[in-house]
Amino acid sequence: MRKRQQRHDVIRDIIRENNVKTQRDLASQLQAAGYECTQATISRDIMDMGLVKSREGYYVLPEEMRLQRMVSELVEEVHVAGNMVVVKTFSGGAAGVSAALDKACLRGALGTVAGDNTIMIAAESPEAAIEVKKAIDRLRRR
Repeated sequence: MRKRQQRHDVIRDIIRENNVKTQRDLASQLQAAGYECTQATISRDIMDMGLVKSREGYYVLPEEMRLQRMVSELVEEVHVAGNMVVVKTFSGGAAGVSAALDKACLRGALGTVAGDNTIMIAAESPEAAIEVKKAIDRLRRR
């Protein structure tokens, strides 16, 4: 059980950080992370975790599907300023996107503050802010 949970944690990281289209892609990345898995194991993990495919054909975590949809439809710009990430949305979109970002618990993000069309994300460090921006940019392209 512990090994399975660890593998699921690694799969979550892989899905969040990469554009994974096939089980073969996932198997390759798991292997690079030190996990030897059969296709049946990967298929079972995908089902157990509830992974879904985005419109573009990439695997997405179910908790991020709403976030992905909101970010791809509402976010216009993303900028880094020190340990802050500034997200510009269409008018009225910031509150919903901010709530979805908070719920997704992006690695390195401490919290968000939203106005009408601007979100400020406090990150743990300037390096973490860059990673948060990259995560949001990946969601915009999916």
